[in-house]
Amino acid sequence: MPDVLSIKGLDNGTIMELLQRAGEFERGAKQRLSGVFVNLFFEPSTRTKMSFEMAEHKMGLTVLPFETAFSSTLKGETLYDTVRTLEAIGVDGVIIRHEEEEYYKELEGCKAAIINGGDGSGQHPTQSLLDLYTIHQEFGRFDGIHVTIVGDIAHSRVAKSNAAALEKMGAEVSFVCPKEWSGEYETSEQLDKFIEKTDVVMMLRVQHERHAVAALFSKENYHETYGLTVERERKMKRSAIIMHPAPINRGVEIADELVECKRSRIFKQMANGVFVRMAVLEYAMKGRD
Repeated sequence: MPDVLSIKGLDNGTIMELLQRAGEFERGAKQRLSGVFVNLFFEPSTRTKMSFEMAEHKMGLTVLPFETAFSSTLKGETLYDTVRTLEAIGVDGVIIRHEEEEYYKELEGCKAAIINGGDGSGQHPTQSLLDLYTIHQEFGRFDGIHVTIVGDIAHSRVAKSNAAALEKMGAEVSFVCPKEWSGEYETSEQLDKFIEKTDVVMMLRVQHERHAVAALFSKENYHETYGLTVERERKMKRSAIIMHPAPINRGVEIADELVECKRSRIFKQMANGVFVRMAVLEYAMKGRD
């Protein structure tokens, strides 16, 4: 069975097939899968976890509850042994979010389908796929589309996944962030440099839990310097859209009144996540039925 660990592991043809299948599910296509899944979320999640649960429900999968706060990992059990235990009792697939980057390398040899729900500051392949789906839904293509990703690039698995996916699909990607958050990417500190020519403004959440943001910026200062303000939104191309993986720090990375404005596709992204994850579940279960 194919695992879904990183967007880099999916070729362009597979990505387009997944997006096409997500579109079929959005238009009402039905598919029933036989199998048992467990969602192992070792980091907090609302959208990804609930989106997967909804997708699993729609696909007819049995989902066993798993509470990481009461699991044997607290007793020192390795992630590998946890997954092997689940396999032994008949689980067919696991969706894992973990604070450790590339945690999945520890799971080589496991037979269960493994879907990465986010690994530290590494990758978030299903978020990237739903973002691609949302962009393609809007513009019908990737080639020639200019996407500006704004925020904590170095610590964002969303930024890294989307950068890899968008560039190989033919989009132009620009990065805007404080120099302290550039990581391996060539970035600018001037959002105003791109605001009038970009097709997609993709704002990232300021990740307070990963570093001391307050030591660098106040909320007001960050919003004024790097945030999508009402004034900046007015300069955007008429056809341009706003995206954000959420959760949102309103008034920090994006003005409160823009979260649900006509340009915003933020809640559309969330809706699209269910259809994309249905396609990913089907893909990961190929060969089992």
